[in-house]
This record gives sequence, C-alpha cells and structure tokens, in this order.
Amino acid sequence: MSGAAAMAAGLAGVLALGGAGALASRNAEVIRRWRTWMVSAPLVAGFLWFGAPGAALLAAGLGAVGAVEYGRLARLKVADSWLVAAAAVALPLVAWRAPSLAGRVLAAALLAVALVPVLGGDAADGGRRAAAGAFGIAWLAALTGLVLLRGAALPLIFAVSVADVGAWCAGRLGGGPALSPLSPAKRWTGAAGGALAGVAALAAAGALAGRGVFTPAHAIAVAVGAPLGDLLESMVKRGAGVKDAGHWLPGFGGLLDRIDSLLVALAVAVIL
Repeated sequence: MSGAAAMAAGLAGVLALGGAGALASRNAEVIRRWRTWMVSAPLVAGFLWFGAPGAALLAAGLGAVGAVEYGRLARLKVADSWLVAAAAVALPLVAWRAPSLAGRVLAAALLAVALVPVLGGDAADGGRRAAAGAFGIAWLAALTGLVLLRGAALPLIFAVSVADVGAWCAGRLGGGPALSPLSPAKRWTGAAGGALAGVAALAAAGALAGRGVFTPAHAIAVAVGAPLGDLLESMVKRGAGVKDAGHWLPGFGGLLDRIDSLLVALAVAVIL
C-alpha cells in the first residue's frame, strides 16, 4: 500500500473510532463536531490527493472564506476585505505555479492594503485599517504551507486536529491554571495533553505516510504552533467582542474557529 493510501486508511480508522467515542459520550457538541469532521476530512484529503494543484485550490478556497470572516471580525471596509481575500486566494496559486515570486506577491499585497486608506485620505481610522489588513494577509498567507509542505501537509493537518481534541479532553479532565487571559477556559494541562496527543498522531502518520513527516520541525509546529494559533484567534475574537468567527460550521462556529491552530502550525512548519 502506498503512503498516501495508508494515510487515507488510517484517517478513516480514526474517524470511525472518533465516531464511536462521540456517540458514547452523548455530548451534543462533540457529536456535532464529529459530523463536521466526517464531511471535512474526506474533502480535505481528496483535494490533497491531487498534489500541488489540489492543495493550491484547497488553500485558495479556505483563504477566501477565512478572509470574509476576518473582514467582519476586524471591521474592515469593503476595499480592505477584497484585498485580503485577493491575497489569500492568489498566494497559494503563486506558491504552486511560481513559488519564487511568492515573496514579491506577499510584499505587494501588504503594501497595497496599507496604501488603500492612505489614498482614501482616512485620517481617523486609516492606521487601524492598514494594520488590520496587513495582519489578515500575513495570517492567511500561512495557508500556502498546504502547497509548500507537499506530502507532509495532510499528516500535519491530522496531527493538529488530534492535538485540538487532546487539548480539549485533557483541559476538561485535568483542570489547573488557565493557559492565557486571552482564553481563560483553556488550561496548561490541556496544552500539555494536546501536545502529547498531536506529536503521537504525527509519529503515527509518519509511520504510514513515509519519511519527511515526523521531523523535529513538524513536531514543534504541532506542539507549540497549534496552541499559539488557538490563542491568536482568541485574541482577534476578543478584540471584536464575539465568541465565534461565524455561525455556519456545526460544532465550531466559523472556518477560522476550525483552522486557527492549523494556521500558525503551518507557518511554523514552513519557517523551520
């Protein structure tokens, strides 16, 4: 069995076990989340099965939806939101077709989103708009990691998802001090449990998918990047005064609530 096929079979087995656990828990929220995973996991795996083209299209689609949600959270004007969305869609496609130009495209997008309020003469709110727009572009640019990481992308997604579940379970069972004022419900025990579960899942995925998956860089991305990504989105939501980035994804809220951990994990993996 090829590495990709073994990874797909392993993912199906985990989803089945997760479903049994979710139904046994009789927790409505957990069951809703499992149902969302049952739809999203095969969809994501299907895109990544086609290699760089599929990864680029997946990242562009996630970027477009994420940009819409972020625009609402950051209270961006229409022009700013359009620029963030355009950059989020363009960057994965550039990373696929012309990776050497990705840095220039990112720099141009950051400059453009900063100049829009300047050209509009927005003296009252221009600085905030420019900063928020640049942050949104940089945040969602991490999705290019789905293209750049190639065969390691799906195992990393799997490991981050397991880390999220492990953090939720360990935090509820272990209690203890809060991880950060940004998210008082999250505990240090949850961060530790999530890191252990995520790294173990990455090791298992590496055994199935082959070499180049279970590396120190990817382990750091899962253990450290995933919880930081969760806190980063919590900071953005607290600034916006909302609990969730959206209300359309059952069990999660919005897309950013689902991929917040993954965004920083991807960035860390690519940088390292």
